[in-house]
Amino acid sequence: MTRMRFGAGLLALAALATGLTACGNSGADSIVDKAKNDKKLVIGIKIDQPGWGLKKPDGSYGGFDVDVARYVAKELGVPESGITFKEAQSANREPFIQQGQVDMVVATYSITDERKKKISFAGPYLVTGQDILVRADDTSITGVDSLKDKKVCGAQGSSSPKRLAEKFGAEWESKNLTQQQGYGACLPLLENKQVDAISTDATILAGFAAQFPGKFKLIGQPFSEEKYGIGIKKDDKAGRDAINNAIEKFFKDGSWRKALDANLGEFGKYFTSPPSVERY
Repeated sequence: MTRMRFGAGLLALAALATGLTACGNSGADSIVDKAKNDKKLVIGIKIDQPGWGLKKPDGSYGGFDVDVARYVAKELGVPESGITFKEAQSANREPFIQQGQVDMVVATYSITDERKKKISFAGPYLVTGQDILVRADDTSITGVDSLKDKKVCGAQGSSSPKRLAEKFGAEWESKNLTQQQGYGACLPLLENKQVDAISTDATILAGFAAQFPGKFKLIGQPFSEEKYGIGIKKDDKAGRDAINNAIEKFFKDGSWRKALDANLGEFGKYFTSPPSVERY
């Protein structure tokens, strides 16, 4: 009798655990399953990057990354009403995906081998390069080598400050590099001459320059290649494949060109054709 009760108890515990697991992830092993079953997705975006991911005064969101996110979600079967946007900063994008706080991240997210050890990427959906933003009247900075004796602002967790630190060394990093939570927080420092430059992807800097005509200028001398991808949990191959299919459709039906021109204005012309999706 005791053995029977013990066995029944184990079965009950197993059933409870199964139920809790199902509640925790909606029974979805892949983002494809969650999208299909729940018709809902939580998507990490930047909210302080004009032209890419920006929270507007009315509480809505706009930008190229936001347009990409909505398009992909729709292709996965999730209507716009089923999307919850969540702010993702450069430093927390991988943890957000790993912890299940978001289902995917579309946030000027450069694909790197180091990041691919922790998460998976679909894409790229855009290729850009690291560049430099300065005050409009500054003629002393003409390229990356000019930053050797300058104070530069970057974002915590971004690969851009790390690239400069590797180029100029630890001493330069400690004396010349200021890191903020986001690139939007760097703008006042540049405007008030607390730093001499902001350095990150040309696309991000172009968005800021377009928002404040006449105040800042883009140097236009990129010194890296940045491939923007969509981050999802590691080893979700079904998710990668489905999102890559959506991205390729985004390219082919004209939505990519339309979204770039709508969000980047005159800077949209710098991106003449979409990249090739990298499947793995």
